[in-house]
Amino acid sequence: MREDYIKQAAAKITDPNVLINVVSLRVKQLKRGNRPLVESLEKLSSEDTALREIIEGKIGYEALSA
Repeated sequence: MREDYIKQAAAKITDPNVLINVVSLRVKQLKRGNRPLVESLEKLSSEDTALREIIEGKIGYEALSA
């Protein structure tokens, strides 16, 4: 994974555990064949694609209250 993408995504989702869970879930979806929500001229890994989607505000999360 690209370090600069990780830092930018961490600015959007500040809790590292939540960030890991969001990226992990999205990577599973991408590997199952879901289309990326961002376009790239370079070939990105599923992890980097998920991070780019977070950075660009294409995906996020909703916290459940207890």
